[in-house]
Amino acid sequence: MQKEKLNVAFLSVLAAFFLTGFKFVIGILTGSLGILSEALHSGLDLVAAIITYFSVRVSDKPADQQHNYGHGKIENFSALIETFLLLITCVWIVYEALGRLISGGTHIEVNIWSFLVVISSIIIDYSRSRALKRVAKKYNSHALEADALHFSTDIWSSVVVFFGLICANFGYYFADSLAALGVAFVVLYVSWQLGKKSIDVLLDTAPKETINIVRSTLAEFSEVKHFHSLKIRTAGADTFVKVNVHLDPELNLMKVHEICDKIENELGRRIERSEINIHAEPQDIGHIQTEIMDGL
Repeated sequence: MQKEKLNVAFLSVLAAFFLTGFKFVIGILTGSLGILSEALHSGLDLVAAIITYFSVRVSDKPADQQHNYGHGKIENFSALIETFLLLITCVWIVYEALGRLISGGTHIEVNIWSFLVVISSIIIDYSRSRALKRVAKKYNSHALEADALHFSTDIWSSVVVFFGLICANFGYYFADSLAALGVAFVVLYVSWQLGKKSIDVLLDTAPKETINIVRSTLAEFSEVKHFHSLKIRTAGADTFVKVNVHLDPELNLMKVHEICDKIENELGRRIERSEINIHAEPQDIGHIQTEIMDGL
């Protein structure tokens, strides 16, 4: 698992490095703000890819005395850093684009290299995005998912720049600045989505999907009369679930243990890389009244 995650992350670093250099050279030679904004975007993608690579190396380390829940949240922290990098991109692009639109003094030399760099970017970004998404889904890796989002964003922004270059080729140079603003809005939207998801995990917000899985699973066990105090948190690819279940007070300890094991196994099957902790309680009036008083 670790080797496959590291390989896909390392290849993304190489791809981002190549695209950043290629775009900067062509952007400077042609004077295209759209391509230069793409180069900056790819440059931050390179930083993000490097952060992802090192976070993936650390995140799968087992839990220790200082990190009882493992090191998974470093993936979420790296995703938050990538969000700030994307926002920095937006600020620079908007500033430069508005400056050129207001001054109206933009001239761009559109040639075959302008189109070649953008087309190359779309092809490479598409292949890296697919590879990252596949491995991210396979191992539930938030860091790789964030990196895939960076490359996906590059695809759409490159398409916008491509159309801007076509317009500039016919003398409509302002289209390049408009294309750059289009890139900024795409990046801003992705930053919002990525940042919200990262902050939710860092603040231990319980995932709605996982809550629904736990509730539906417990409902399938007729032995469970009632449940409460459901707590769910995630850290990187790992999910931690705690819940109190009420069982028939006449059951012996071995039977209670058997039921809890079945529930844990079923939840573990439905929630990948999960640690389930079930506390069994007798179903009696005293317990229920106490829970009502405590607000469950």
